[in-house]
Amino acid sequence: MYAIVKTGGKQYRVEEGQTLLVERLPASEGDTVALQPVLYRSEDAVFDPDGLSKVKVSAKVVDHVRGPKLRVFKFKPKRGYRRTTGHRQELTRLEVTEIKLGAGAARRPRGAAKAKEPAAEAKPAAAPKPAARKPRQPKAGEDAAPEAKPKPAKRKPAARKPRTTKPDQEDKPDGS
Repeated sequence: MYAIVKTGGKQYRVEEGQTLLVERLPASEGDTVALQPVLYRSEDAVFDPDGLSKVKVSAKVVDHVRGPKLRVFKFKPKRGYRRTTGHRQELTRLEVTEIKLGAGAARRPRGAAKAKEPAAEAKPAAAPKPAARKPRQPKAGEDAAPEAKPKPAKRKPAARKPRTTKPDQEDKPDGS
């Protein structure tokens, strides 16, 4: 029998009596914490939210430790840039004390088909879309329709005359 639990953004496979290092938890040493199960497995697997609500995984906080020092080295060639920094992650050591499935949990034998739910009632037809907006009615004393301004005509670019000779060669003879 084992469970997969989620804590600190990671998932761990745990069994009773196992110790593991997880991200730092706010509980003090000796406290009992409840871990969130993602999957429970004994004869069959339970991973649906209804069944997991009946699974209880508890662990005892053994101590708080710091992980190994990690060296971070930044280097840019040909620029004389070198930086070394370090990091030590804060961790909590847990001992899993209990994994149990509460009474009345939905246990389905392996290979059994899931019971189908009755089909949902047909949804009512979607409401018709609102009609297009009506034109604004003029107020008293206004003209019925304002005069539309004519759009300016598009101008064509002026045609260029092709040059037969270069401007500086027009008056000069070929030999000079």
